[in-house]
Amino acid sequence: METLLVLARDPSAWAALATLVAMEIVLGIDNLIFISILTNKLPEQMREKARRTGIGLALFMRLGLLATIAWIVALTEPVFTLFSKDISWRDIILIAGGAFLVWKATREIHQHVAPEPEGEEESMATRAAPGFAAAIGQILVLDLVFSIDSIITAVGMTDHVPIMFVAVIAAVAVMLFAAAPLANFINRNPTIVMLALAFLIMIGMTLIADGLGHHVPKGYIYTAMAFSCGVEALNMLARRRRSRAAGQPPAH
Repeated sequence: METLLVLARDPSAWAALATLVAMEIVLGIDNLIFISILTNKLPEQMREKARRTGIGLALFMRLGLLATIAWIVALTEPVFTLFSKDISWRDIILIAGGAFLVWKATREIHQHVAPEPEGEEESMATRAAPGFAAAIGQILVLDLVFSIDSIITAVGMTDHVPIMFVAVIAAVAVMLFAAAPLANFINRNPTIVMLALAFLIMIGMTLIADGLGHHVPKGYIYTAMAFSCGVEALNMLARRRRSRAAGQPPAH
């Protein structure tokens, strides 16, 4: 308790907390896009429950990882060498997580663009929809990858574990608040789905590159994502303007 009071009076601790919260929220965007796309494939009455369950379990997992922070930091120690590159458990986790993300996003894109067989009564969405438990499992797998990466980054920014705990809780609270609006927006705008899946492929390739020792600054990734979102927003406005001019309901 005394340690917490000392931190509360330390301006540098507040600065570290603000920085960590911002970092956790930004890193959480990747996870939130994946959660939105995955849960939108569930029956409508299950979506909100799946989002809240997945994000809630992710919170407990992140707090559990923080409690074993010494073990997390040890994941950066090399375990073997491949082509003159030291590979750690963190690298293995990033490569595996990135490969999973690329595979999942590519599979989703294929399901959206592949023609349905003639005479097939069951819709593509129904065939491709995961079960509730499968959706939660996939959410947790990706959150594990992002959590380990963000915790290792956080260790380099502050030595105070209580600050990390508060930052994680604050970021997850923002994710809970933003999950439903983002998922509904993606669901209402089909073209956004393809853009979001492209983001997931880019993020997956970035994770693989990072695991292989080729770090790509996050600023480049999020700038590219923001630019693409800006272009898509202009496209949406243009489509709606054409629809109004033609006297039709606005196209999404």
